[in-house]
Amino acid sequence: MIASRLHGAAIASLACFAGLGPSFAAAQSSAAAASAAPLPPAVHSAAECAVWRRELSFAKSVEAHDAKAFAAHLHPGAVFNAGSRSPLRGGEAVAQAWAGIVEGKEFILRWRPGVVAIGGDPNIALSRGPSFSDNPGADPKERYKVGFFQSVWVRDPASGEWRVLFDRPDGPPRVVATADEGRAHLAAQSSSEECVASK
Repeated sequence: MIASRLHGAAIASLACFAGLGPSFAAAQSSAAAASAAPLPPAVHSAAECAVWRRELSFAKSVEAHDAKAFAAHLHPGAVFNAGSRSPLRGGEAVAQAWAGIVEGKEFILRWRPGVVAIGGDPNIALSRGPSFSDNPGADPKERYKVGFFQSVWVRDPASGEWRVLFDRPDGPPRVVATADEGRAHLAAQSSSEECVASK
């Protein structure tokens, strides 16, 4: 029973993050043009840039099919698909559920940091950015989807290392026609491959 629940939670977590859930027709009309419109550079502090780079490192661990690096970004108590009725709980459970994606066998998932905010507690940060999934095994009309994610990172005061504690989709996914549109979504919504701290 526990294994069954874990498997169900894993499926829900992966589907929501990657945009592999049901289509939302209303979100696919006016949002299409806005998604490709470049955004102005975000203003970040040096500490926020550190989280921004950590988010990028997390994303690139999946691109490099590096399971060890992926797991190193996870907080032991990580909760993915957070705020839903079927969260995936625990860093080990997340790493196990995402193994096929990290290996590149289930589907292709890409994301990028967009904006990061640190409030009154310097050891907690909110990260938001665009995501893009390519599922070759899906219906061709549903193959490419774009969306956004939100994640909460916490810093270990002793080591200074940031790890992701919460992760969830930020709104419904949107179907796009081509992989180029998906890549354009990432480029437009993340603004750059580097975070420059404001002076």
